[in-house]
Amino acid sequence: MSSMLVEGGAGVLAEDAPAKINLHLHVTGRRPDGYHLLDSLVVFAGAADRVTAAPGEGLTLALEGPEAGGLAAEPDNLVLRAARLLAEAAGRDLPGVALRLEKRLPVASGIGGGSADAAAALRLLDRFWGLGLGEARLRELALRLGADVPVCLASRPALMQGIGEVLAPAPALPGFGLVLANPRVAVATPGVFRARQGGFSSPAALPEGWTDAAGLAAGLLALRNDLEPPAITLCPPVAEVLAALRALPGALMARMSGSGATCFALFPDAEAAAQAAGMLPADWWRWGGAAHHG
Repeated sequence: MSSMLVEGGAGVLAEDAPAKINLHLHVTGRRPDGYHLLDSLVVFAGAADRVTAAPGEGLTLALEGPEAGGLAAEPDNLVLRAARLLAEAAGRDLPGVALRLEKRLPVASGIGGGSADAAAALRLLDRFWGLGLGEARLRELALRLGADVPVCLASRPALMQGIGEVLAPAPALPGFGLVLANPRVAVATPGVFRARQGGFSSPAALPEGWTDAAGLAAGLLALRNDLEPPAITLCPPVAEVLAALRALPGALMARMSGSGATCFALFPDAEAAAQAAGMLPADWWRWGGAAHHG
């Protein structure tokens, strides 16, 4: 999935903002300032929001798409915050821009929708304004917007550690399919961390890579998402979603992503995943297709 997408119309540019999936998530410690340290293998799905930029007066944001109802085009929206931060970093007056966010991913759902939108806005406006800041500088700005924004900036598989700022290439990944499902219950990340009990986990010992989806699933089953038990305590429907995903024909494993409530199931290929997604309850948000390898 290219991030260099150009839509029809003079000077109109667009970027996809793919869903971020934590294949595992270990909480490895906590800093004195309260931020938790994480260890997570992150991939991206074909499911995505889209951010579009066109010439306009000042800085504006229009929201549309099936999941737009969960957001408000207010100053604190992450897309607008990213735009203001980038303009500030450029240190000069920049042309006006009319931004549009097509929201397809559910809000507050553990798949980095807002973070992906902010990252897409940084990439998009760096091009739109012709700044050429480069990925390293954009990553510095991304971390100021949120812990998940740096990994979403590249939207390619990565091993994420620290509070999200320590990124390394992922092990070699095979092709595989993903089903994503959300019971349409928003889960607040701070509450999940507060509800977590027990000590901290060790970082995962990952191999150099996996040759097929079954091997990847077997490796992931030896790991976990440390936020899954507290999320289920706060949001019992997460357990229902996991049970439904595990019951799908062809599912290799299932787990919650991030702080929830979205869960995923791994499949041998995109076709099997797309077919399986249609078997889930129609009132859930659901998606099936290919993992996006960047």
